[in-house]
Amino acid sequence: MGILNKANFLLDITSTHDIIRRYFVVNGFDGALTMLGLIIGFLVSSPENLSIIINVCLGAAIALGMSGVSSAYISEYAERRRALVKLQQAMISDLEESAHVEASRWVPLLIAAVNGLAPLIISLIILMPLWLSITGLTLPIPPLYAAIVIALLLIFLLGVFLGRIAGISWIISGIQTMAVATATVILIYLFTGR
Repeated sequence: MGILNKANFLLDITSTHDIIRRYFVVNGFDGALTMLGLIIGFLVSSPENLSIIINVCLGAAIALGMSGVSSAYISEYAERRRALVKLQQAMISDLEESAHVEASRWVPLLIAAVNGLAPLIISLIILMPLWLSITGLTLPIPPLYAAIVIALLLIFLLGVFLGRIAGISWIISGIQTMAVATATVILIYLFTGR
């Protein structure tokens, strides 16, 4: 059994596909909104030094990733162990050699990886224009604005994904997530004096 098939099997027997999807969207959204907030904050205060902006944003992205991995692993490990104990009690048998025990070990790691990698990868994608600009590549728009456009696009796409999952209008769902991003930008401008 290949690694993807095995992961899918373990997620099936623990009924955790929806948890993985939820963590991907929630933490991906957190990563995108955090990067958007940081970039807007730098844009209104000190947009000159891209190296500092990249380092601050990268620090936040790494912190979001580490927080996602550790918090999800701790909570999901506890939940999987609890579910395993309940299953063993219901079956009145030891399941130590079963796929359920293997799932209780591996599913928390899978969930933690998704929970941590979603904000990190999305943040790194948003930071790409800044890195490209530092390497000397000329972009059609200033790098901070390009990063904002990418952040807004990713936020919209996460909304589209949610709409598809929920079976509702993907455009309305995308607009809803964009409304949150727009409100965030407005609040940052209001509180930073610009």
